Amino acid sequence: MQKRFGLTLFAGMAILVAACGPGAASTAPSAPASVAPPSEAASEAPSTEPSAALTPIKVGVVTDVGQLEDKSFNQSSNEGALAAAEATGGTHDVIVTQAIGDYAANIQTFIDADFDVIVTVGFLIGTDTAIAAKANPDIKFVGVDQGVCVDAEGVPDPTFACAGDAATLIPNYQGIVFAEAQPGYLAGIVAASLSKTGTIGAVGGTNVPAVVNYWRGYENGAKSVNADIEVLYQETDPNPSVGFNDQAKGRAIAGQFIGQDADVLFQIAGLTGVGVLEAACDANLVGIGVDVDQAVSLPNLAKCIVTSAEKKLKDTVQAVVTSVASDTFQAGTVVYDAASTPPAIGLSDYHDNAALITPEIQALLDTALDGLKAGTLDPCSPTKCTVSGT
Repeated sequence: MQKRFGLTLFAGMAILVAACGPGAASTAPSAPASVAPPSEAASEAPSTEPSAALTPIKVGVVTDVGQLEDKSFNQSSNEGALAAAEATGGTHDVIVTQAIGDYAANIQTFIDADFDVIVTVGFLIGTDTAIAAKANPDIKFVGVDQGVCVDAEGVPDPTFACAGDAATLIPNYQGIVFAEAQPGYLAGIVAASLSKTGTIGAVGGTNVPAVVNYWRGYENGAKSVNADIEVLYQETDPNPSVGFNDQAKGRAIAGQFIGQDADVLFQIAGLTGVGVLEAACDANLVGIGVDVDQAVSLPNLAKCIVTSAEKKLKDTVQAVVTSVASDTFQAGTVVYDAASTPPAIGLSDYHDNAALITPEIQALLDTALDGLKAGTLDPCSPTKCTVSGT
């Protein structure tokens, strides 16, 4: 079933993942983003006035299972689509998915209503997105955290051979892929540098590529600082509708880690992760957020959130959806990472915890970011970023 939010009119105002090995993936030519050392200059907010050069578009968003107001993944992706609709003078609507089995039906709702662009959020909805995109070539599809892996006929390929050229076979579908291991690596440097016990923790939602990439990057980054550091990790639940939406369980897992002397906790679990950060704050320990600047999205927990491993979801989704209106849409898997212009990943601002980041720690972060940009630092080494079963 679905939860539908009302159509918003701005008239007059304006799968499969690349980490698992799809063939060709393009690098994003431009994606607004934060950088690893927090910048002093804030980026200019995009104008809310529609541009005469843009065609008004009808934009629909199908979220992953969970809540729209998750202070993270679903929310930021939807905000980007909404901003794009506003910028073009178009319309926007969103369906919040209640169960995995509803993905295809929710997408079809927007197809039947003649939407121009359908944004689907999350790795798990990628297969249904690819099928819908191939069957509806006149509609543009944008898949967040979805590398497009298809066979020679343009059919989603569960073997990950990815023999087909996705950009050619499904030219109306872009899969947005972020290099989560990169901000995870930077977060790991922070965690290991701040840990006094030599034990840190990370709590994941479930076994999907984005979570695994963050976790493995975090582990590798931490061990680049302290080879002997212990990195505790646990996924919340194999069912993503539970894994990303169980705040109490997130708090409980974090409590277990704290009992094992972990003094820095990284959340990679959506709404579940709010419980992780709450546990860190209650114990006067250090928390690290995910996807967005969670010191801003969770101001009541800002006192213990030193930074967040960030990917610019809102800005990137907005840019890709707007490209449909400007007729510059790029198909296939497009990778947004530290080498994007500007970088599409990084660490968010340290805010009130800036004093924790010494010049020595910042120097480590600066060096790591330079290596990530140049491609000389592999955040998935020595421990590979591999999802079980792939």
